[in-house]
Amino acid sequence: MLRPPPPSSVLTAGAAAARPPASVVQPQRQAAHRRRAETLRLRRVFEMFDRDGDGVITPAELSGALCRLGARGEAPPAAAALDAVVAAYIAPGMAGLRFAEFEALHAELAGLGGRQAVAAAEAEEEKEADMREAFGVFDEDGDGYISAAELQAVLSRMGLPEAACMARVRDMIAAADRDSDGRVDYEEFKAMMAAGN
Repeated sequence: MLRPPPPSSVLTAGAAAARPPASVVQPQRQAAHRRRAETLRLRRVFEMFDRDGDGVITPAELSGALCRLGARGEAPPAAAALDAVVAAYIAPGMAGLRFAEFEALHAELAGLGGRQAVAAAEAEEEKEADMREAFGVFDEDGDGYISAAELQAVLSRMGLPEAACMARVRDMIAAADRDSDGRVDYEEFKAMMAAGN
C-alpha cells in the first residue's frame, strides 16, 4: 500500500521546484549588487556637487563642479548643449536637480561619454579625502582648526627646524589665516595647499 508523502516534504519539494536555479540567481544578485554600488557612488558624487547640502544641485553648483573638474573649458556650443541637456532634467518649479534627476542625467551622459566626467568627479572626491586626511594630521585635537601649538608639535615630530621658533610658526599660521583668527581652518588649509602646488 502506498502512503502519501508527509506534508512537510511536499512543501519542501514544491519550494525547491519554484526556486530558480543557482545559475540564474547568482547573476541577478551580482547585477543588483552592481546597481546598489553604482547608486551609492552616484550619491557621493551628487553630495560633492551639492555644495550647500540642500539636496538640489543648482545649475551654478553643477557649473562650478564641472569647472573644478576641467569640463567647462569646452567650446561655447558644447557648453550650451550640455546646459540644454541639464535644463531638460530639472523638474518644473525646481531650482536644480534632485538626486533622481541627477541619476537619470548621468544615465544619459554615460551613453554620451559622460563616464569621463564621473571618473573626474571620483578623482576629485579622492583628492578631497586625501586633503581632509592631511588636515587631520595637523588638527591634533580635532576641533576643525590648526593652531600654532599644533603646527609646532607636528613640525617638531617631523624634525623641521621651524619648530624651534614659535614666532616663525605663528608667521606660518598668519600666512594662511585669511580671517585673522590666529588659526587655520580647513578651507584656509586647502587654499594654502593649492597655492603651494
